[in-house]
Amino acid sequence: MQFTQYLKAITNAQSIAELWDMHTKKMAEYGFDRLIYGFTRYRSKRSFGDPEDCIVLTNHKPDYTDVFIGQGLYFQAPMTKWVLENEGACSWNILQKMMQGGMLSESERRVIEFNISQDVLAGYTISFKSISPRNKGVIALTARADISQDEIDEVWAEHGEDIVLMNNVAHLKIMTLPHSGAGRGLTKRQREVLEWVGDGKTTQDIALLMGLTPATVEKHLRLAREALNVETTAQAVLKAALKNQMFVIEL
Repeated sequence: MQFTQYLKAITNAQSIAELWDMHTKKMAEYGFDRLIYGFTRYRSKRSFGDPEDCIVLTNHKPDYTDVFIGQGLYFQAPMTKWVLENEGACSWNILQKMMQGGMLSESERRVIEFNISQDVLAGYTISFKSISPRNKGVIALTARADISQDEIDEVWAEHGEDIVLMNNVAHLKIMTLPHSGAGRGLTKRQREVLEWVGDGKTTQDIALLMGLTPATVEKHLRLAREALNVETTAQAVLKAALKNQMFVIEL
């Protein structure tokens, strides 16, 4: 797929799964065969928030993700610290410089050793520009195991601007698409009652508008709160909005 064709296709993607399939194939054309994308709206100075509230996409094998993501090893990674403090693209050649300069902690060295054992050897990290202090988006582009860092740096020198642009577009598109994270998605009825609550309607109003009993409306609201793992309906409305699960077009 040509560059402009890719941009057109990805901006027209109707789901995160469709977008991710296109994006991983496109990045593989440049030698990046394994990707990890993450986005959170719950960032603090020392944390990315509850992983269940994050969007995490990857095509790494479970042997890698079960440890790196599932066991939280990513938070000890040197590039995670870089992401929290910087925006833009960074070559992983910085890791070699940090090792040579004795700038890595013992936990950071263990992450690098694990990565080496999993053939995560060379690549680039893109820290996306944040639209608020609590938002953070990042993608780690891992090169094929047979490509050295020097070789992927040469690819970046020629195509880096295009690669950054494509990842920026993919990131911005992902933020507009519905997602459920690690939790459950909302049913049509649950989404509808939350939409009416967001419009300021009472339970009685919603029951009349939807042709339901107030008790049934309350049941849908309770199930929506459970699906979104929140305690109040107000929190459910906010979280559903942040996950783009409200006011979505049925295809």
